[in-house]
Amino acid sequence: MIGKLRGTLDEIGEDHCTVDVGGVGYVVFCPTRTLAELPRTGETVTVFIETYVREDMIRLYGFQSVLEREWFRMLMGSVPGVGAKVALSILSTLSPADLANAIALRDIAMVSRAPGVGKKVAERIVTELKNKAPAFAGPASGTIGLKQELGEGVAPAPVADAVSALVNLGYSRDVAANAVAAALKTAGDGADSARLIRFGLKELAR
Repeated sequence: MIGKLRGTLDEIGEDHCTVDVGGVGYVVFCPTRTLAELPRTGETVTVFIETYVREDMIRLYGFQSVLEREWFRMLMGSVPGVGAKVALSILSTLSPADLANAIALRDIAMVSRAPGVGKKVAERIVTELKNKAPAFAGPASGTIGLKQELGEGVAPAPVADAVSALVNLGYSRDVAANAVAAALKTAGDGADSARLIRFGLKELAR
C-alpha cells in the first residue's frame, strides 16, 4: 500500500495530478482544494495517499494533509452510500475544520453545499460522524465542544441566545459560535447573553 508520494509534479488535471517518482508517473485523484494548493509543475510535491484496490483497478487518492486523508477514510468507511466521488466532492468544498464544525452544529445545509450531496446524504453524514468529528477537527478543536452543544440543543441558554442573536445579524452559525466561544473566555462562563453578544461583536469587529 502506498501511504505517501514525494516527487516531481508533472501535471495538474481537472481532478488529478501526476507525480513523477524515480521516473514512474503516478496518477493521483485529488479534491480541488488539494489541487489548488499544489506547487507549479516541475517542482517537488508531497501528497498523502489513500490506495483504493478493486479487482479491475488500482486508484490513488491524494491529499495535502494526513487530516484530510483521515476525513476521506471516515466518509467512505463510516457513512453508508458515500463513495470516493462524494467524499472527494465534500473535501473539495469544505476544509476538515469546516466539515467538523458543520457536523458539530448539525448544519445540514453546509454539508449539502458539496455537489452531488443531497439533504438525505448530508443528514446521514452528520448523524454517523457526530461522535468522530471532535477528534479530527484540526484547527477547530478549540470550539468543537461548544458547537456540539449548540447542535444538540443542550448549550446554556445565554450561549445559545447570543449565537442566535449574532446569526440574526447576518453572521453564519459557525462564525457566530466562534465569536461567542471567544467571548466566553473574556466574559466568563457566568456571563449573560447581552454580555456575550457585546463581547462577541467586539471579536467580530477585529
